[in-house]
Amino acid sequence: MKKFTTLSSTAIPLSIENVDTDQIIPARFLKATDRKGFGENAFRDWRYHKDGSVNSDFVLNNNIYSGSILVAGDNFGCGSSREHAAWALSDYGFKVIISSFFADIFKGNALNNGLLPIQVSEDFLKSLLQVIEENPSMLLQVNLEEQKLEVEDVDLVTSFEIDAYKKTCLINGYDDIDYLVNQKDKIEAFEAQKMY
Repeated sequence: MKKFTTLSSTAIPLSIENVDTDQIIPARFLKATDRKGFGENAFRDWRYHKDGSVNSDFVLNNNIYSGSILVAGDNFGCGSSREHAAWALSDYGFKVIISSFFADIFKGNALNNGLLPIQVSEDFLKSLLQVIEENPSMLLQVNLEEQKLEVEDVDLVTSFEIDAYKKTCLINGYDDIDYLVNQKDKIEAFEAQKMY
């Protein structure tokens, strides 16, 4: 995984509640086991009409919005436990997802794949969506080390919680195996002092 410490980006507002994993990546695209290529089908049934034409009303197809941060409505990532949802969002180019609530399994899958889910209060989310819709070029600043999210040039700042272990992994670009390998010296020292 790539290291994540800070991010400055514009954001895409997806003010829809209860976005489930089948909406993020429809089941018919789950045949591959390689993480690459899922981004092109992220939100497929919302991005395209049944005839394959582009749905210009869907926010990801609106050229005024761009960036590597997705700001979503409440209860994002509910539904099935498919890890492919995190793969699709990451492959599409998102590095951060902001919502007022995440399904637990989705949150874990996101963190395991280098995607930072930031949970904020409902009031903060409402204000953030409004600011982005009014000014799509507004930059959001994410500081993982300080666990802080702020909107540039606007008095809109919040802190966020994250599991300490997952924070360490993201900052160092570790997956679970990388983390254990990095602890090799400590593990060997512990084993050396172990009495049999």
